[in-house]
Amino acid sequence: MTTALITGAGGQDGILTARRLVAEGMRVVGMVRPNWSSPMAVYLDGVEIVEADLRDAASIDRIVEHAEPDEVYHLGGSTSVAESFADPITVADVNDRATEHLLIACRRHAPEARLALASSAEVFGPDVTGPRDERTPFDPRSPYAESKVAVHAHASAARDQGQHVSVGILFNHESPIRGRRFVTRKITRAAAEIACGRAELLTLGNLNVTRDWGAATDTVDALVRMVRSDDPGDVVVATGVLHTIGDLVEVAFEAAGVADPWSFVVQDPDLMRAQDTPGAVADNTLARERLGWAPSTTFADLIAAMVAADLTRLRTGIEEDPSYLT
Repeated sequence: MTTALITGAGGQDGILTARRLVAEGMRVVGMVRPNWSSPMAVYLDGVEIVEADLRDAASIDRIVEHAEPDEVYHLGGSTSVAESFADPITVADVNDRATEHLLIACRRHAPEARLALASSAEVFGPDVTGPRDERTPFDPRSPYAESKVAVHAHASAARDQGQHVSVGILFNHESPIRGRRFVTRKITRAAAEIACGRAELLTLGNLNVTRDWGAATDTVDALVRMVRSDDPGDVVVATGVLHTIGDLVEVAFEAAGVADPWSFVVQDPDLMRAQDTPGAVADNTLARERLGWAPSTTFADLIAAMVAADLTRLRTGIEEDPSYLT
């Protein structure tokens, strides 16, 4: 039986990757942080859960030795730009050094394994003119972005040593199980609460911030295709289409059946963040040509699915259920 090892198995991308691979009949080993206990466990039926601190090289080594993976999806680590300024050392440990430890462990115990590592559009910085693609120079402006640039360096060095390692340069990607600290889920939840009469206002910052929001299931599909491609490398994963937060509000409230969304929205100057960079326009040509990949979910359908799940949560009181992903 083919085995996959997934780090960050308790997060959005880890869960969606695990569920896809379990459905394919693979043995899936999911790495989560020590003492992990989460309502998200309901989504991981059929996954062999193992605990490890990404900062502990010995633990990573033991898990790779135990799993003997054929495919590795490294999706664990810090994901917050804002939080990276507050604790840059931890971000470097769990994003940069953990990647190096994982690659070394695979070289030692699973040298034929194929790996996909998660990077971010943040590596490009805010000042690029024109669409970002795999040739766009890196210009990191946060500890988080710097840690992801390091991931690319580790991947390149590993490929030089004969490992099959790809890096997905991932733009924003969402799903009904996106955490509520993300603005997408904040908006879809508020739209559902207002529709159900449980809230009266939605407080936001800059409504003109633009992002390339795709479906996380499409992102996972691209990562799987990278692992199974015979041509490893760095690949931009994005829809190539930008939307504003204002667009997101309108689509979410329409999906919730709430007319005149702007009568429920207030802006808070304190939420106008200095790190709110302009949206990055992506060129996904390489993903289309090398991987045969293309987005399959529209922005409107994605947001509607998120709103539908939040409406069901409010009506049933069940916050997490596998039916939200069907």
